[in-house]
Amino acid sequence: MSLRRFVLLGAMAVSAAACATSTPPPVEQAAPGGIVPTQRQALVASYNERAQALETDGRLREALEARKIALTVDPDNAAARDGLRAAQAKIDGLISQRLADGRAAQARGAQVAARRSFLGVLALDPENRAAFEALREQTPDVEGLPHIVRAGDTLAGLAQQYYGNRALGEVIAEANRMAPNARLAAGTQLKIPEVPGVALIRPGTRKDPPRAPLPSPGAPPAPPATPASVQREEPAEVNPLLAEARESLERKDYATALGDADRLLASTPSNAEAQGLKRSALYGLGKTQYDQKQYKDSYATLGQLVKLAPNHEDAAKLLRQSRSRLIDDHFGRGIRYYREEKLPEAIAEWKAVLGIDPQHIAARKNLEQSERLLKSLEERKQ
Repeated sequence: MSLRRFVLLGAMAVSAAACATSTPPPVEQAAPGGIVPTQRQALVASYNERAQALETDGRLREALEARKIALTVDPDNAAARDGLRAAQAKIDGLISQRLADGRAAQARGAQVAARRSFLGVLALDPENRAAFEALREQTPDVEGLPHIVRAGDTLAGLAQQYYGNRALGEVIAEANRMAPNARLAAGTQLKIPEVPGVALIRPGTRKDPPRAPLPSPGAPPAPPATPASVQREEPAEVNPLLAEARESLERKDYATALGDADRLLASTPSNAEAQGLKRSALYGLGKTQYDQKQYKDSYATLGQLVKLAPNHEDAAKLLRQSRSRLIDDHFGRGIRYYREEKLPEAIAEWKAVLGIDPQHIAARKNLEQSERLLKSLEERKQ
């Protein structure tokens, strides 16, 4: 019997296996997104709990995003759906109230108060057109803190430093009449505005210093202590690697940003900003690889990110999508190689599928069929 006849006979079995067993058995039936029910429920519950905590803390935009992620995992989850509606209603109500307050302040000539109200709208909805237009008509500045730009500073970094939320970089940009993605020049003075509903973290905030020991008899008196209220804490020098990582991230050179962050973390593993930069670089790189259909690379990159930060944006969802596409690619190549009578190559592809998803029934059956066929052919050659 010729090789072609063996292969064609086997191909019929492979095709039948692919059609009949392309889905897992009922026990492991995956929900949309590739998560079995118990895993999906746990993931949805974690996002709902996070959203509730954020909402209690007044961080409504972040709570809204957490509810959206929960609904992405399980579109029928009632708690996530109701929570999303409630959070959106609160945000809409606050936006309407702050817009009304801003316009009322404008009408009575209180321009600073008006500007603060409109900035408060942008803190909830950075794309709110009404607030943007109202702010562009304003000339007076709002109250806030001065900040001298240092090498490596970014708008997102300053928002994290002063508000604890990188997403508010656009508020700082608008208050200083800058583009949202503007690069900051060292030595420039910025105003960090006070935003209604957002706590402003003032530099130098610290616990009371420990009391100095009593002087020994005959020792000269110690100089008077500087009151805590007037103590000034000089900002630390920015590590050059950190500055380079920030700049690389801003220009979307994610691989370079990741390398810089890794080098910095090798010497200072506890550097929180470097850790954040690494997460952002991994996310940007993994998403770019996914968009470019480099599913093997995106699966590896996003897998690393999810291990570091399981709840980073929609990294978990992208990871599942990369995994699914990668499995499909390997499985499809296996079928093609089989039909081309390239049994070793087909076997390698189906082994790759099982390396990612050991429960893939179609790949396992096709692999067993191909190995039997290859063994039979080799025995006939002897």
